[in-house]
Amino acid sequence: MRIYLIGYMGCGKSRMGRLLSEHMGMQFVDMDDYIEERNCRTIPQIFAEDGEDGFRKIERKALEELSEFTDVVIATGGGAPCFFDNIELMNKSGKTIFLNIDPAILADRLLKSKTERPLIKGKSRDELVAFIDDTLKKRKEFYSKARFEITEPDFDLDKLQEMIS
Repeated sequence: MRIYLIGYMGCGKSRMGRLLSEHMGMQFVDMDDYIEERNCRTIPQIFAEDGEDGFRKIERKALEELSEFTDVVIATGGGAPCFFDNIELMNKSGKTIFLNIDPAILADRLLKSKTERPLIKGKSRDELVAFIDDTLKKRKEFYSKARFEITEPDFDLDKLQEMIS
């Protein structure tokens, strides 16, 4: 089985991925960590050196590689489903779960996060909420193609496992 967690940055893909993989006895891969290890650079370095287009090509290659893994829960990057035919690849090769969390909750989480995120650097809370809301509207057509959707920040792992089985 292959499970892809998709959604906006800060929605909890990595946290849920770790918990779900442990709960189901599967391997966990954070796609951003995978990209950084494979490219010997951080995501911010890749953005700075290759631009967003270069990053998205690297991300696609990583997704193709990860789509060959078995018994794995993959936390994708927030934009991963929205480029090339990535969401179709994910749906074809596994089960997709969209973590659909309110923009205000996302903004609060991102402002507290210690992770450097190039797309939101330097934004105030109000600017961040507006940016998230705008980005989510653009990404909705991709995120909505996920086979499953979770709208609650807290979730029941048994219920989730039953839902996707």
